[in-house]
Amino acid sequence: MSIGETGPGLTGEEPSEPAAEPAAVAVHPQDGARSYGQRPLPPGLHFIATPIGAARDITLRALDILATADLLAAEDTRSLRHLMEIHGVPLRGRPLLAYHDHNGDAMRPRLLGALAAGQSVAYASEAGTPLVADPGYQLSRAAIAAGHKVLAAPGPSALLAALTVAGLPTDRFLFAGFPPAAAGARARFFAELVDVPATLVFYESPKRIGKTLRELVQVFGGREAVVCRELTKRFEEVTRGRLDALATAFADRVVKGEVVLLIDRGQGVVPDVDAVEAALVQALTKASVKDAAADVAARLGLPRRDLYQMALKLAAKDEAGG
Repeated sequence: MSIGETGPGLTGEEPSEPAAEPAAVAVHPQDGARSYGQRPLPPGLHFIATPIGAARDITLRALDILATADLLAAEDTRSLRHLMEIHGVPLRGRPLLAYHDHNGDAMRPRLLGALAAGQSVAYASEAGTPLVADPGYQLSRAAIAAGHKVLAAPGPSALLAALTVAGLPTDRFLFAGFPPAAAGARARFFAELVDVPATLVFYESPKRIGKTLRELVQVFGGREAVVCRELTKRFEEVTRGRLDALATAFADRVVKGEVVLLIDRGQGVVPDVDAVEAALVQALTKASVKDAAADVAARLGLPRRDLYQMALKLAAKDEAGG
């Protein structure tokens, strides 16, 4: 299925001819535009949310902090430097240090030392909000433990952007991050979330999204779900449908870009066993055990794996004449 194409049980959104993002224009004080950082920045650790795609999705306060912090740290220094150049925020010789999962233990003392000296430290992950499936947690904990002030300049978040466009309930949601890579850990991870009465939100690798959708059908049945790809970018795509339909749609696709997956909450209603068995018995008259279980699971929004076991027992009972 091509990008933006829709199929049975699916709805997709994408401009047929995506308009290019407006070219980012550097903002310089001499142009008569706003000059960033007019007020002194208080000492402390400042977490900054940065754009997840469109460079203009950054707050004025975030630019103020970037313009005035004594020390800058970033998950990817090249990305932050480029963002500052786009918006006309000069570095002016200030330190710009790399801080990420691989060097955090070594770099954390230097950042804490700057805080202890009364300096302001700004930290930005590569894209989005720090600590939300991004580095920053250990730094935050260490700064708090040392008695330093920790502040946030809120802004872009793939999690919140996906919830905004998905069309699923947002009064209660659970962000589950990235599913584990190992098969056993993934199975346990998904099973723990089945009965959570909230919209579930995951980040997933584009290389694994097809496999993940197939696994989710086995656990969550035919719940409504949404796959968001490349949010705020030129080829943004939002595909809605039941999990089984999405699994089929993404089975053979080569997916690129950042992916957010959302699953509707369970209905919170315990299925009537007799009604489920009756549906399976009827389905078994026309289909194999596997297909009957899949059909009833999709219609009732129940886990296919459970219905498959139930269908096996019913088929065996029928063969035994009972």
